[in-house]
Amino acid sequence: MSDGSTPAVIARVGELALERKAQDVVALDLRGISSATDFFVVATGTSDIQVRAIAEHVVDELKKEGERPGHVEGMDGGRWALLDYVDFVVHVFHPEARDFYQLETLWGDAPREEFADPDPDSGGPA
Repeated sequence: MSDGSTPAVIARVGELALERKAQDVVALDLRGISSATDFFVVATGTSDIQVRAIAEHVVDELKKEGERPGHVEGMDGGRWALLDYVDFVVHVFHPEARDFYQLETLWGDAPREEFADPDPDSGGPA
C-alpha cells in the first residue's frame, strides 16, 4: 500500500472507529521516525465489548474495501486489540491499557492527527 493511499486509509480508520463511539482517536505519522510501520492509529473503547466491537468493525469494513490485516492480536481479551496492516497499525485500547502503554508519549515526536465525531449530538442516523 505504499502507493500514497495510506493517509486516505488512515482517515477511513479514524472514521470507522468513531462509528463505534471510540474515544480519543489519534493517528501518529511515524514515517521517517520508525522503520516498522508508517502510521499508528490509537483509539479507546470504554469496555472490553466496545474494544472488540471497534476492532471488528475496522477489520470488517476495510476488508470490504480490499484491505486485510496481516496480523491481529487481542480480539478475544478485549483489553487491547492490535490490527497490523503493515503500512499502518491500529491499536484499540481499554483506558487502563492505553495509559499503561502510553504510545502517544513513546512516539511523542511523531506528527499527530486527532479525529473527532463531526456531529457528536446527532445520536446517529434517524
